[in-house]
Formats: sequence, C-alpha cells, structure tokens
Amino acid sequence: YNSIRAKLLFTGKGEKCPVYAITSADPGEGKTLTCINLASAYAQLGKKILLIDADMRKSILANRHQIQGIEKGLSHYLSGQADMTEVVYSTNKKNFFMLPCGLFPVNPTELLGNGRLDKLLEGLKKTFDYIIIDTPPLGSVIDAAVVAKRCDGSVLVLEADRTPKSMAKSVKEQLQAANPNIVGVVLNKVDTHKGSYYGKKYRSYYGKYYK
Repeated sequence: YNSIRAKLLFTGKGEKCPVYAITSADPGEGKTLTCINLASAYAQLGKKILLIDADMRKSILANRHQIQGIEKGLSHYLSGQADMTEVVYSTNKKNFFMLPCGLFPVNPTELLGNGRLDKLLEGLKKTFDYIIIDTPPLGSVIDAAVVAKRCDGSVLVLEADRTPKSMAKSVKEQLQAANPNIVGVVLNKVDTHKGSYYGKKYRSYYGKYYK
C-alpha cells in the first residue's frame, strides 16, 4: 500500500487536495480494505486524510474502524439533513478521518448526483490533504461512475483469478466515460506461489486495457 501511495503521489496534476474514487467490478474483491490501508498509508506520512464511505447500499466500512458516536453520515448530508461539520469523524489513528455513509437511502444514485456532493467536496478540500472515496462495485450499480465524475482520478480493484476480462473491460469503459483519468488498477489477492509466470500472465491479460 505504501507503493500504491507513492505512485498516486506522482499522478496528481498539482491539485491542493486530490480526490480519488476507488471501486471494483464485483463485491468481495478487496475494495474497502484497499481504501482503508491506502488511507492509513497517507496518514503515516503525516497527511490529513479523509475516507468517505459512499457505498450507501451495502457498506462494511464503518465496522472496520473505531469511530465513536456516529449519528449522521453522507446520506444525511446529501439529503439536506446535516451540515458538513456534522458528518466528519476522527478515528483511532492520527491524521485519519472518516465520513460514514449514514442511513441507507432508497435512492443513493440520485443523492450522489444531486449537486450536494460537489459542494461537499469543495468544502472538504479546504481542510484535508487527500480524500479517498469508497464506492459500490461498478459491475453492479452505476454509483461509482457518478462519484468518479466529480473526482480527480479513479482506481479500480480487481481480484486475481476471478474478474473476467470482459467485465474488467466493461467497468474500465464506464469509469473512463465518467472521468478519463483512471490512475491505475490494483490486482488484489494474488497467489504469490505462482511466481513470475503469474505476473507475466496478468500483465498480458489486463495490461492492454490499463496503460
């Protein structure tokens, strides 16, 4: 994750606070764990990092970090039921802050596209050094593309030996249509016992789609 962080540091275009959307093709590919560990890597540098849980359908992020007294989250802000200052929480790690998803709404896609997310990010950029947004799998719903459109870049998490090439290509095209700046792919859950052949296999398998 430190290596991923280092590579992202060189992909920025001079933004004061780059915002990255992270998604996957399917559930269970390690997207949320990637978000947490990447945010932790930034915090270790002394950077003030905010992790936004934008998976308002089936979030597991709030249970992965120690946050005290959660009352409101993203869905409350997007629906006009909370201010920005009411939805950002500190965690048990220094420099690591989180904006939880809040209550699951019946219309998450509409909430993400109603314009309040743009206003939220504009305000948060004045406080944080980096913002990472955990979004639902793009192979299931369109929410990640709606969020990516408002970000400086996006990252796709794919599980080795699981994600079909056709699905990876489809998800990549959806992301690219929303925001052409796909900064990279994280190939997750790699069986390192397969050795160098495995790396060559997957570089050829996905490489031409993610240059």
